[in-house]
Amino acid sequence: MAREQNVNVREDQVRYTRRIATLTGVAALGALAALAVLTNPAAGAPRGAAAVVAEDVPGLAVEEFGYPNADTILRDKGIVLKRGDGHITLAECGSETGLLQIMRRPEDAYPVCFKVTGDSGFLTMEIPSVYGVKGNAYDTTVDMTVGTEEKSFTVEPNQWTAVGETTDPEGREYMLVEIRTQK
Repeated sequence: MAREQNVNVREDQVRYTRRIATLTGVAALGALAALAVLTNPAAGAPRGAAAVVAEDVPGLAVEEFGYPNADTILRDKGIVLKRGDGHITLAECGSETGLLQIMRRPEDAYPVCFKVTGDSGFLTMEIPSVYGVKGNAYDTTVDMTVGTEEKSFTVEPNQWTAVGETTDPEGREYMLVEIRTQK
């Protein structure tokens, strides 16, 4: 548990450092542009020293919280994982206890499992035809869509919860679009 908290603290420190570096880079780039205009008032468009300075500055790193290897996961598992905070991650079902398990159609499709860490988490995705979720020790909510309609389901801790088409009087197919967890 302490190791997991240390990892979470370290991840937060890395994110904070990246944000500071990004803001510092933006401020420095703005200052250089202003200096170039002030020292060359006739410069209507960036050229000369200002253009060289702009070309020498490395690109800004902006964390978008995109899911790593999302293209490979789409190809191999047929699911779209978009973005999250890193506290809900794809896992091999049966690899350990305490995983969230998602059941989807067709019936012969393999379940999709997620490991949850930290005090809270979120993950956005697109998993079509979801009809059941097995919860873990966390308070979990799943958001789903059918057509333009959105619906949220509270997942019972450590047991199966009917979601999507299994709760719909018309039996429509729902797409899982977000998981949110809280300890």
